[in-house]
Amino acid sequence: MDATTLGALLVGVGGLASAVVAAIGKRGENAITGYSSLTNDLQEERDALRVQLAEAHAQHAAAQAEIARLRAVVTALGGDQP
Repeated sequence: MDATTLGALLVGVGGLASAVVAAIGKRGENAITGYSSLTNDLQEERDALRVQLAEAHAQHAAAQAEIARLRAVVTALGGDQP
């Protein structure tokens, strides 16, 4: 095997190795993109649940205030509180 053939063979092997490295890198990039997307989705869901929880707390506080008001009405009308 002469130097030209050996050089051509090494260039071919180098090209093949570069293609394999590029494919592996792209696969890793796709995985990272997928994880980032999943993280973003989870953060959006968490934020929506925080809003729902805040609304539930507000409704609970409003219900407690209404209960207190109705107890005062019952007492004012001469009734007994439980």
